[in-house]
Amino acid sequence: MVTIEKKGMLWYLLRAPVYLYRCRLGWLLGHRFLLLDHTGRSTGRRHQTVLEVVEYRKDGPEAVVVNGFGPDSDWILNIEAKADEVVVVGSQRFPAIHRFLSEDEATGVIQGYERRNRFIAPIVRAGFSWLLGWRYGASESDRRKLVRQLPLILFRPVLEERGGNEEHRYARSVESPSLKC
Repeated sequence: MVTIEKKGMLWYLLRAPVYLYRCRLGWLLGHRFLLLDHTGRSTGRRHQTVLEVVEYRKDGPEAVVVNGFGPDSDWILNIEAKADEVVVVGSQRFPAIHRFLSEDEATGVIQGYERRNRFIAPIVRAGFSWLLGWRYGASESDRRKLVRQLPLILFRPVLEERGGNEEHRYARSVESPSLKC
């Protein structure tokens, strides 16, 4: 499993897209990435993390991400401790809820991701191999091993409830002062 030294060169490089979102330019990244704004479990401070979207579903909308650094990543521990996340994907911003995908559902998502990115398959396999710490070959057994090691998480908007029925409107938008440019 890969670890990245906080405040190291690679850490700063991977954090660069956060500044696009802070300047309200996240739409430039389309539905390929999302910004997750969440509360630190120890500090109570707001934090932002940019994650690659491996599957985007317009209905909802819903976005599935891979937790590339394993189940002990700070952002995972934070959203598990306090589920108050806000997601920005494309030009949409909404309070979100999350759920971890089952192994079967996650395997299907990874297979779809590989199919959609078949022209850069060697890069996708190399990226997964780097994150996993073993040679990823895109077989069914490799996919299952991948999703056991790197959880897939789905984010979708929190829906308003009115009179016991869910409205297909986002709940009150949450403005985060930490997202100013």
